[in-house]
Amino acid sequence: QVHVVESGGGLVQAGGSMRLSCIASGDIFAINIMGWYRQAPGKERELVATDTSGGGTNYGDSVKGRFTISRDNAENSRHLQMSSLKPEDTAVYYCYLRHTSSDYDTDDYWGQGTQVTVSA
Repeated sequence: QVHVVESGGGLVQAGGSMRLSCIASGDIFAINIMGWYRQAPGKERELVATDTSGGGTNYGDSVKGRFTISRDNAENSRHLQMSSLKPEDTAVYYCYLRHTSSDYDTDDYWGQGTQVTVSA
């Protein structure tokens, strides 16, 4: 079993900052893609930021220049630093993982989601 655990959601004022963290554990031989998507009420889930195994990053157009995805010494962890937050950033943020297991199988996993609310 693979577990994806998110932390860091909550309430923040517009213009403020917040950091989200995601830690994946379990039968993970290699991480292919890891990052965050978000979904606001009445809207489709959209890309926020992802980190690929090759070291590349992808950002949604609406967050470029404001959000930064990063990692520390833990290979299975990712952080999302959100700055200059806007009310439009209010959404449920989901950690996403695409990994290769020890059986060389590729699977997708989603975290349970964490609510981020930006007040005006």
